[in-house]
Amino acid sequence: MKLSEATEGKEYIIKDILIDDEEVVSFLFSLGCYSGEEITVISRLRGSFVVSIKEGRYSFDNQLAEFIEVE
Repeated sequence: MKLSEATEGKEYIIKDILIDDEEVVSFLFSLGCYSGEEITVISRLRGSFVVSIKEGRYSFDNQLAEFIEVE
């Protein structure tokens, strides 16, 4: 399932990053967003998601959330 379909407050494991853009993959990696890492959707706002990865909170737009596959 894609992160954009995730339920608020539930913890997921990142399965894969589904984009070929190395800059985006590198940026997500720098946030701790990579395969095997835990991610939680804190809230959904109009057009974006607030997520928790490790000790940080980040805002991802819908387009970026479509590239993150979770289980």
